[in-house]
Amino acid sequence: MAMKRNGKSHVSSDSDEQFMSFKDVSLGPHEAQLRFRLIHFWEARNPVKKTLIGLEMLLIDEQGTVIQGFIPPGRIKKYLPDMKRGSVYKLINFYGSKNKPVYRVADHLATVSFTWNSEMSALHEIPISIDEDRFRFHSHEDFETNCDLKGDLYDVVGHMKLVDGQTLIERPIIDDVKIATTRHIMIHVQSHEVYFCSGPVMKLYLWDQAATDFIKKFNSCENTPTVLLVTTVNTKRLGGTLALTSMSSTRVFMDNDVQPTRNYLTWYVSADVITKRETLTIADIFSYMSQESAKCTATIDDVVHGSSWYYIGCSECHSKATKGTNSLICTNAKCAKVNTTGVAQYRAKISVYDNTEQAFFVLLGDAGRELTGRHASELVSNYFKANKSEGADHEVPIPEALISIIGQTHKFCVKVTDHNFSGNTRAVTVTKILPLDTPPPTEASVGNDIGATSEEAKQSGNNVCEPPTSRGDPADEDSKRTCGSADPGTAKRPRCGN
Repeated sequence: MAMKRNGKSHVSSDSDEQFMSFKDVSLGPHEAQLRFRLIHFWEARNPVKKTLIGLEMLLIDEQGTVIQGFIPPGRIKKYLPDMKRGSVYKLINFYGSKNKPVYRVADHLATVSFTWNSEMSALHEIPISIDEDRFRFHSHEDFETNCDLKGDLYDVVGHMKLVDGQTLIERPIIDDVKIATTRHIMIHVQSHEVYFCSGPVMKLYLWDQAATDFIKKFNSCENTPTVLLVTTVNTKRLGGTLALTSMSSTRVFMDNDVQPTRNYLTWYVSADVITKRETLTIADIFSYMSQESAKCTATIDDVVHGSSWYYIGCSECHSKATKGTNSLICTNAKCAKVNTTGVAQYRAKISVYDNTEQAFFVLLGDAGRELTGRHASELVSNYFKANKSEGADHEVPIPEALISIIGQTHKFCVKVTDHNFSGNTRAVTVTKILPLDTPPPTEASVGNDIGATSEEAKQSGNNVCEPPTSRGDPADEDSKRTCGSADPGTAKRPRCGN
């Protein structure tokens, strides 16, 4: 079949040479010249057989248009020795192949594929300016929408909250042997949405070369780095929670590496100085054990497995009920209802952290309902309705409603007593969930409706890893209640002070 040669749209010239713009690259063969900067290149391999498919590239031209490039495996040896990231090249003759539908790293409909007669040479004297890089950032809402679709791979920038399970209060010590064995490292990263509003905390898994690059950069920094930019991440749902995972095309940047990290670092430092803390940190709670109750803002890292997330309580006082000969018996000596009907109540243990410490919180009663929007009895009942073959003594696994709170940031009203710190558990009892403070206005926000923006951010998933509001979950409405609105008939634990 005869194919039409595409040699049109020569948009720039240099010493009588004419170059085609990436915007004008169409599908089919081209007898034309391209001039571009080689941003990055990486090996593409079959995910199952691990066989080499080819060498993929990310290219940018003088107009700032980004396109993907591809070199077949049989031609890699011809070009690879002269390829250097960041250098500018001239390419003569290529084929515009259709951009792949999965794991795309550029928006362009075509891919610049090297053919039998392609010739590439480095340009050392460049009369024009070509950007060094170009990023495609996605919001948390976009990541949620595209989760598990295997479509475009976008970039994420934020500040690190945990590195390999360690806070950044003191410089984390990374176990190189463990990382080499597991082939990955997990980072909790938090982005910001608008003004000084903190965005969602997401789990980021860096695999193989990306993990190696992260460790090398992290350890080479004189001061503990705080800002992280990771390119071309894939979105997956692991254990019911949104997670970002690196790909073979992934690159890692920190603090002052590139302009977006420098911009974010400037914002982050400013936000840290301007934002006034009005609640206690976890470290403060540990140091003020004599207080009956306290408030702190923390991010939920995980729902602890290995122990039941609920207990069967007395329908009258909610104290634990035990099996008697013919009925359940309330263990509360002051309860008038000795023989009682059992009702499932929350007793879920969660792992939380803030900028100072990590801790375990125990969710009881209303606190669990305010986070999930569901009563524990409803979740237990729904499980047995869906699993009729299970006996009454079967322990219900952690439900999706609880898993979905991972990554959320909340202000917790907690009860602090000596009992909470007995042994090595350092578990704190949560008695109420309070609304997060509205961020203070800044110079950048003068003339804008900050209240409306803050509320919109909350409804779109601000401060949550998997926002319940996206599924119509009433948990967001419950979380807006204050301590003073607690039902006096059910609030058996100490109430928070204002």
